Amino acid sequence: MSSTATDGLDIYLVGGAVRDRLLCLPVDELDYVVVGSTAEEMRRRGFTRVGKDFPVFLHPETKDEYALARTERKSAPGYRGFEVHAAPEVTLEQDLARRDLTINALAEDWDGHIIDPFGGVADLKAGVLRHVSLAFAEDPVRILRVARFAARFAELGFRVADETMALMCDMVAAGEVDALVPERVWQEMAKALAEARPSRFFEVLRACGALARLLPELDRLWGVPQPAESHPEIDTGVHVMMVVDMAARLSDATEVRFAALCHDLGKGVTPRAEWPQHHGHEERSVALVEEICVRLRVPKRFSELARLVARYHGLVHRAARLQPGTLLTMFEAVDLFRRPRRVEQLLLACEADYRGRPGYEEHAYPQGELVRSCVLAAQRVDQRTIAAAAEPGQIAEDIRRARLAAIIEACRRIGGAAGP
Repeated sequence: MSSTATDGLDIYLVGGAVRDRLLCLPVDELDYVVVGSTAEEMRRRGFTRVGKDFPVFLHPETKDEYALARTERKSAPGYRGFEVHAAPEVTLEQDLARRDLTINALAEDWDGHIIDPFGGVADLKAGVLRHVSLAFAEDPVRILRVARFAARFAELGFRVADETMALMCDMVAAGEVDALVPERVWQEMAKALAEARPSRFFEVLRACGALARLLPELDRLWGVPQPAESHPEIDTGVHVMMVVDMAARLSDATEVRFAALCHDLGKGVTPRAEWPQHHGHEERSVALVEEICVRLRVPKRFSELARLVARYHGLVHRAARLQPGTLLTMFEAVDLFRRPRRVEQLLLACEADYRGRPGYEEHAYPQGELVRSCVLAAQRVDQRTIAAAAEPGQIAEDIRRARLAAIIEACRRIGGAAGP
């Protein structure tokens, strides 16, 4: 820290950095609160203001964030309806009081002393996510944040305090989550999908009723049965939570995890008379994935992979019984020859689906290896040589024929798919 920029300022490290240090977790960002100062003084010291709505500044050398101590007052519905008051008389405790959870309402001075006015250290030790005050109810984003922290700290055994869950239920009943903009919902969901146990995010939202408002396509899966012989867990909602957690084990790519989350949405609209079977759920899942992605403005790379996994996961599971021509058609549909990485992501999501069942968690997934062998065989076809020898207008067909022959040979070699 530069003494020129900060000399004489009353500064505290706050929030996640203090929390994660106490949990012995890596600290990614350092955020500071400045007490007793003004925006004019911060600019005079060389800080650059970056907060449009809040008095947040970047240090001229370290680029760490320094915010003036502030209070907030609810002035309109939704999460944007706040009036911010930043002034020299605002105390550190007043600033911490506006934060969401006690474990985030911690500060540390330059001597390493912890300032803990709301019992955050005790809640860290007990593994409890508890709101600081009833002001929590003024911001619906905090529901998403609590669910995300539940996912982040699931491996440490954290739970949501009963009184905080009750408050979240009241907020949902009051319609607060309906004011959330799609971009913010997706932002928090994407962050939760990046955690080791993303299922906790969706389970917490379901427990307070928010999932039914934000993702009804997912929420309706609970209580929908599947055949017990292939799904010992029976309940589709339980299965999908196991699948998204398995996807987190298999891949760091959040788009793979999102695709795993959405692969079985069509089972939620299977007519009850057909339960526990779900014929045609793949096509229904594709339609529901598209609705979610449009509504939440999901980035293209997520939506494309999720649609492909919804459509083709059943085929991949049956790879050993498929005709080579069917495999090639699937490869073409997923754009294998221009985007090979996407096929691998498809296979990882399918493996997560297969292993996301009680007793299957450590099973091998031979279907994936069979498909990978066929992919490699098709990719090795020498397109240039074929194009040089082909008649005009026949190049594409000749290349396709050669790829099919390569897949047939690969299937015969490994004893997989049937002949043509």
